[in-house]
Amino acid sequence: MFGLLKQTPVVGKANALIRSPSDKLFNFIGVDLLTNYPRWSPEVKELEKLTDGPVQLGTQCRQVRVDQGNRSESTFKVNVFDAGARICFEGISNPYRCDYVIEAVDEESSRITFIFELLDLELHMKPFEKLVRIAVQDGTERTVHNIKKIIEAESAETN
Repeated sequence: MFGLLKQTPVVGKANALIRSPSDKLFNFIGVDLLTNYPRWSPEVKELEKLTDGPVQLGTQCRQVRVDQGNRSESTFKVNVFDAGARICFEGISNPYRCDYVIEAVDEESSRITFIFELLDLELHMKPFEKLVRIAVQDGTERTVHNIKKIIEAESAETN
């Protein structure tokens, strides 16, 4: 009866095969998050670690993004850090989740699956939900493409 009030997350999902060992790909995304996140997501204009030590489970960061001309600031926390396999962070100040899953295909390549979830859509955005879903899906595909392009270019430089 109250199903109309239930919030359905806006989800985007993309994956790609990348010529990179899974540990190297994980280090690029997880261990070196602060250096590389603004590289694969140029919308990130500021990124600051709020906790001490290396990026790990519990690490908190603040980011400032400019997406399609809209500036937003949020804090997020690493809630999964499975070395070599998965890093997931979730918004503390805003309801979103970014999940990067890495699977070894062989010694020289990996599959990355990126899932972005906008867990709650603000009321004023409800009329534009279809457009938001399209933008989120486009963003996940662009993210995976950018990661693949950067890491494969860097691998080619070192070979």
